[in-house]
Amino acid sequence: MLLAVVLIGLCWVSPAQADPATVCTTSDKRLEELSGLASDGTQWWAVGDGDIEGLYVLNRDCSVKRTIPIPFGTYDVEDMARAADGSLWLADTGDNRTKRSKDTLRVLRPNGVWQHYDVTLDRPRDIEALLLARDGTPYLISKEPSGVAHIFTPSAPLSETGKVPLREAGTVAISSTDTKGGPVSPALGSVLITGGAVSPDGSVVALRTYTDVYLYRVAGGDLVGALQGKPTRIPLADEPQGEAIAFEPDGTLLAAGEKFGPLRAIPQAVAQAPAPPAPAPAGKASGPVGEQRGSFWTVAAVGGVIAVGVWWLRRRRA
Repeated sequence: MLLAVVLIGLCWVSPAQADPATVCTTSDKRLEELSGLASDGTQWWAVGDGDIEGLYVLNRDCSVKRTIPIPFGTYDVEDMARAADGSLWLADTGDNRTKRSKDTLRVLRPNGVWQHYDVTLDRPRDIEALLLARDGTPYLISKEPSGVAHIFTPSAPLSETGKVPLREAGTVAISSTDTKGGPVSPALGSVLITGGAVSPDGSVVALRTYTDVYLYRVAGGDLVGALQGKPTRIPLADEPQGEAIAFEPDGTLLAAGEKFGPLRAIPQAVAQAPAPPAPAPAGKASGPVGEQRGSFWTVAAVGGVIAVGVWWLRRRRA
């Protein structure tokens, strides 16, 4: 029984982690406010926050190859994602002073056409993370000093002719760490979500703070449900203001940010995400996440009771 308990406990050990490696450093003045990244495996796209001149196409040495103009003015673009069809989504959702009356999702289609979708929240919120599900559904995650961030998604099909309300789809909790970096103290910076990404196959979600990245395994396409699970944490120490994150097609994760910081790669990041939960036995429900986490302690307690009982019986017979 003791061996069984030990084996069950080993199931909760995180997989080995590869350290982030610096690929290049962003030194171009146009990338000083870098807040969003995307990749197709051959080239990178980058965007800065604030009222920017355009979307930047980067070489693999972090230099700017060309600029794609963005029609109409931007307010505060904070993240970017690449869809399965090659469309690039920009989240113009930054709101440090929490005073915006609407947010905008700007989409560059593969044919070069831009589309703009206005969305509204229950109240002004600062949002710096955009996740794009495999089916194309966008999710926006708020930046919360409490460490409990809110997940929003459109309540109706997006439209270029009106404002679509966002509904709250759930929350995700981040605990503070002692990883150094960021523009504020680690206690605060380590819980502020500043960027997000979904792997090209939709199997892994990455959320980042100023100091760490968290990897979540997606089961059955349930992106919100994945964020309720136990993630793998990888420190991103010593970034001056880390805000951007993106997956390469091979599963590598890229991380960068403002203040001319390094652009770093985490090899095989997809493989480092937690394994999906084991399927429940036939005819039995798997139960909520909290119940699954508690199963280890339940088995341990039962094992302890049985062990004590066996010891007592042996002592009585002796």
